[in-house]
Amino acid sequence: MVGFNDDVSLDIEEIYNGGKEHHVKTCHGSVSVVVYGDQEKPALITYPDVALNYMSCFQGLFLCPEAVSLLLHNFCIYHISPPGHEFGAAPVCSNDPSPSVEDLADQILEVLNFFSLEAVMCMGITAGAYILSLFAIKHKERVLGLILISPLCKAPSWSEWFYYKVVSNLLYYYGMSGLLKDIFLQRYFSKEARGSSEVPERDVVHECRRLLGERHGSCLMRFLEAVNRRHDLTDGLKSLKCRTLIFVGDQSPFHSETLHMVTALDRKYSALVEVQACGSMVTEEQPHAMLIPMEFFFMGFGLYRPGRVSDSPRSPLSPSCISPELLSPESLGLKLKPIKTRVPTKC
Repeated sequence: MVGFNDDVSLDIEEIYNGGKEHHVKTCHGSVSVVVYGDQEKPALITYPDVALNYMSCFQGLFLCPEAVSLLLHNFCIYHISPPGHEFGAAPVCSNDPSPSVEDLADQILEVLNFFSLEAVMCMGITAGAYILSLFAIKHKERVLGLILISPLCKAPSWSEWFYYKVVSNLLYYYGMSGLLKDIFLQRYFSKEARGSSEVPERDVVHECRRLLGERHGSCLMRFLEAVNRRHDLTDGLKSLKCRTLIFVGDQSPFHSETLHMVTALDRKYSALVEVQACGSMVTEEQPHAMLIPMEFFFMGFGLYRPGRVSDSPRSPLSPSCISPELLSPESLGLKLKPIKTRVPTKC
């Protein structure tokens, strides 16, 4: 019998060596999907924020041994990259039409159909959380649950629209300059993580800065422009019945929008975890703050870390096997008001 530590070791090795990239042709262009794990298991799909891919957006979380044992034990992971955000993406021709957020959500449906996936668990950050939320509204039967990190849900304000319109123009003329890297890092990380003239930026920020330098401005522009033309999801969110777990850093530029989203969702199916001293990318800056809430969240679907309960991760993800009163956020330890957490900065 394999022990708990052995499971973690095998899973981490799988993260580094077991991923396979697929290029799925859709009606709105080709999309890169990197698959990790046993495809017989239930599916968890991820979608990153603007200018990022799965390595720069979710690596911190997926390299936590506790998260690895929870996620790869129960799921096969499908990392979806927005068009042009995958590793080695070529510059996009300026004549190619820019996709809309609706197009990007429809691409997800085509990805699910390509892999013959039915209902899936979804995890997204900021713009990626918006795309997955839109997908869940349009295709409720294909989504079992949502894990959203610092999500967007409203149309951009005039000031936000103008700000990112300027960013888009700078990308077009100058590419990913040092100034634009700083702008994106402010979007992702807290002030403490970004450092100052006296304190160096943290390693995770430094690595993200390096990865941003590998991006083509023309590729990033298309996703940024799509997000900048997004519409308000508030009314659609009211109809969602899938269980939703939301994380937000208290220093995220999208903190107030996340709180608005929580008020729009049905309180019976949603819970919010607010992480102190953290920016938008909780997955990278404080991934360990996500572990216990996610573990309780997955218990509602009969999923556990290895060594806790001998449930089969190959069984369908269905909360019907658990008494309904045990599925309330309160009974799962997830309070409907923000949960303040202050945890160490190391995973």
